[in-house]
Amino acid sequence: MVDALERVTTGIEGLDLILGGGFVRGGAYVIQGRPGTGKTILTNQVCFHHVRRGGRVLYVTLLAESHTHMFQNLGTLEYFDRSAIGDGVYYVNANRALSEDGLDGLIGLLRAEMKRQRASLLVLDGLLNVRETADSDIDLKRCLQALQGQAEFVGCTLLMLTSAGLDEVSPEHTMVDGIIGLTDELMGARAVRRLQIRKLRGSAHLRGLHQFDITRRGVVVFARLEAQYAQPSRDDAADVERASIGSGRLDAMLGGGLPARSATLLLGASGTGKTTLGLQFLGCSTPEAPGLHFGFYETPARLALKAASVGVDLDRLTRSGALDVLWFPPTENLLDELGHRLLDAVERRGARRVFLDGVGGLERAAADPARLMTFTTALLNELRTRGVTMLASWETPRLFGGAVDAPVPEISSIVENLLLLRFAEVRARVHRLLAILKVRDSGYDPRLMEFTIGAGGVEVSDTGESAEALLSGYANLPGPSDPAPR
Repeated sequence: MVDALERVTTGIEGLDLILGGGFVRGGAYVIQGRPGTGKTILTNQVCFHHVRRGGRVLYVTLLAESHTHMFQNLGTLEYFDRSAIGDGVYYVNANRALSEDGLDGLIGLLRAEMKRQRASLLVLDGLLNVRETADSDIDLKRCLQALQGQAEFVGCTLLMLTSAGLDEVSPEHTMVDGIIGLTDELMGARAVRRLQIRKLRGSAHLRGLHQFDITRRGVVVFARLEAQYAQPSRDDAADVERASIGSGRLDAMLGGGLPARSATLLLGASGTGKTTLGLQFLGCSTPEAPGLHFGFYETPARLALKAASVGVDLDRLTRSGALDVLWFPPTENLLDELGHRLLDAVERRGARRVFLDGVGGLERAAADPARLMTFTTALLNELRTRGVTMLASWETPRLFGGAVDAPVPEISSIVENLLLLRFAEVRARVHRLLAILKVRDSGYDPRLMEFTIGAGGVEVSDTGESAEALLSGYANLPGPSDPAPR
């Protein structure tokens, strides 16, 4: 039988998840990062959460910043509770003890204050000052050992903050139970905050770099989606049901609609009708089987206007509880935040059909584009196990021509169904064409069809010459005396 370690939660949902439940009670941890990465904000957030849960905090500073100045900065954050200062969380400046009496003076002060305040959480903000005061690594180890021993004896969890870079043989690295590294890096013109658990004893944790942000609520951490859902959170279920795409003729071509719990990708150039087809798909949503529009490029107001032009009343659907519409301008988004927002919305409303409009918004949010395939794989696997039938759009670069440029070559391996929407110019007229390229484990109609958009919605019909133009890649059909294309 495996004994469960008692945990001290941080109150930051994503961080607790990454840590495997929080800090181990009585453990010693280092939070490391350059100035400005968010160490003080994160640690104070943990402190105020700890007090709200009935704990007592001793926050010891070894920095030049005054407590008054710190409180002014923290006062802009929602978690900050000034009434808890001196009544649950106690701030002590130990600069004088360290400068006048060295490491022994600091240890003596901390022991006395821990006992006097009955602290269950101790924060030492300024570990770099301790390192610089120590005459040698052995002295630093003795200091840390004495501090850890005292904290462990009284069941107090210890957090130490430092701006120093720690290598794997440094005393701080070798002696503590865990190290959390914070970074704030430029990715092109963007600045991205990331968090990594560099060391953690006694806990299974999520490895790798995880994104976080600092908002009015404080620090918000987003676990790397492909790490959290390396395996889906629940068992998958085979389903023979079909979900209408919103067009009777197209449903028939698909063998009765889209297979339930499947992922379908709409590939097409701008203007071919991807969003319109997605809106028609969402028009089949009901309060019993709700839908979700998760988009980047059109505001809800413009989306409702577009939907109305093809006979889909988005306002009625949202008022009835049959549909949620979430919009994220494709500017400064975080990839993992988007993934978690999507899954949270599905879970909150029990969504059964989702239209992701379009995958390019995720691509732009990815600070590391190489992650996009593993991220999307984990996201789609998780949506399937939650009973979601997923439709997603992805823009292809070519407006005309026979070549089809998939945005990511491996994309067909992670979706069950592929639909292609294309333009073809035939005798000075532009046609929209639709082809079903793939429906996994199901028969389908492989014919190229003309795709039209009108007041009644999307319609597909047989086509002749425009299909020939698509196949050849020629903008215009050859005349009677012209040679056939090779």
